[in-house]
Amino acid sequence: MRSISVTMSVTLDGVVQGPGRADEDTRGGFPHGGWGTGYQDEVLAREMGQGMSRPGDMLLGRRTWQDFSTAWGPRDDGNPFTTHLNAATKYVASTTLEDAGAWPNSVLLRGDATRTVAELKARSGNDLSVIGSASLVRGLHAAGLIDHYTLLIHPVTLGSGTRLFDGVAPRTEFTLTRSVVTTRGVLITHYDRRDSGSAR
Repeated sequence: MRSISVTMSVTLDGVVQGPGRADEDTRGGFPHGGWGTGYQDEVLAREMGQGMSRPGDMLLGRRTWQDFSTAWGPRDDGNPFTTHLNAATKYVASTTLEDAGAWPNSVLLRGDATRTVAELKARSGNDLSVIGSASLVRGLHAAGLIDHYTLLIHPVTLGSGTRLFDGVAPRTEFTLTRSVVTTRGVLITHYDRRDSGSAR
């Protein structure tokens, strides 16, 4: 069985919406897009690079896949992140997408994400990593399908925006396995789900 790992930038008040660019996700009139861009440093780059160095496939929601395919798909700039994204097998979970041919190495998981991802996870193959895709993550979390979280907790509050665990988030216990603090005050935390009755 494959494992599913989530990497997510989050504010102190739990917001995960639009950390990368002002126009990344303006749903609901969100005015704080790009809130995560001022916190990069060598520590953050090194930690994210270590994650990318591990073999595995990617799992994305439709919105994130479409955003990434536009932002990263056309690039050929030698950036390790670009190389990693374009080379990886990318599974996109969607009920509305017609096909995933716009970005090479993409595979469409059509239909209910909980069902299609559970089926994918049960098959042999590379482990799966999720970047962003908050709506997808919430559904998979509620179904007990998330095994690991890497949360990049930024020292900022926004007061509005989509939060990581809006809506149903059943009790699930995790163990902190590692943490690193960057020079800009970002706390990079790694959590593994506990294999207990309350964590399922």
